[in-house]
Amino acid sequence: MTGPLTVAKGFGGVADPYADRVAASPVRFLYGLNPLAKLAAPLPVIVLLVFVRDAATPLAFLALSYAILLIGVRFTPRLAAVLVALPAAAAIIGLGFAVWTDPARVDQTAPVLQVGSWTLYSGALELGWATGLRLAAIIGLTLIAGLSTTGPDLVRATVQQLRLPYRIGYTALAAFRFVPRFAHELDVIRQAHRVRGAHGGRGPFAAVARWFGYIVPLMAGAIRHAERVALAMDARAFGAYPDRTERHLVPFRARDVVFIGLFLAASGVILWVFFPWGLG
Repeated sequence: MTGPLTVAKGFGGVADPYADRVAASPVRFLYGLNPLAKLAAPLPVIVLLVFVRDAATPLAFLALSYAILLIGVRFTPRLAAVLVALPAAAAIIGLGFAVWTDPARVDQTAPVLQVGSWTLYSGALELGWATGLRLAAIIGLTLIAGLSTTGPDLVRATVQQLRLPYRIGYTALAAFRFVPRFAHELDVIRQAHRVRGAHGGRGPFAAVARWFGYIVPLMAGAIRHAERVALAMDARAFGAYPDRTERHLVPFRARDVVFIGLFLAASGVILWVFFPWGLG
């Protein structure tokens, strides 16, 4: 026996922003895939990249993730910022690791920079940038699911395909939705304090005083919201039945299997091409 239908509104009467979903564009294909497929496809590669020590292999996987993102998701300023920031962060991290590398391990390579008794060798730069590229490639592969998947759809997929108990999945989803609400309430409290001229002044002590003034009303609002969420869940018989009838289905289709197969095939080609350098 199944429980009552879930409704388009979230817990606590908050409208579900993902209830009125539109069909994914054939070009922006990532939005139409099952979240579990977008997680399962790059997961073996992410694990393998932890053990790769060269720079060419993670660079190839970073390029693959960029190609998938540029084709599969909508191009937005946020995506552009991420695509620009990721290589920059990899370069900075790589330079930092190069500076921290023990010179005794790479002193047989050519020196690049010398300051006093300290010398930066080309081998240290290679190791540092390989580490930075490896981290960038891992992050880029995780963005395939992160930039094209919503929290509710991920929870629905884990409940429907992985048989995660819905009591755990939807309770966690309700808890995650507390975060944006708290951010809004904190903004309202700050505006109210500014209007009343409370905790004015500058400096660290004034900042601490302002934050203490935010805590009590924020906790009171959190308690009231938690009570409303609990009442809404009880009113909808949440947890009264072993399973629930889903209004929004997230099926695992043939396209998901094709995506996983193509991604693993492309990954296999990359590893085969760079195998002597990637795992040697």
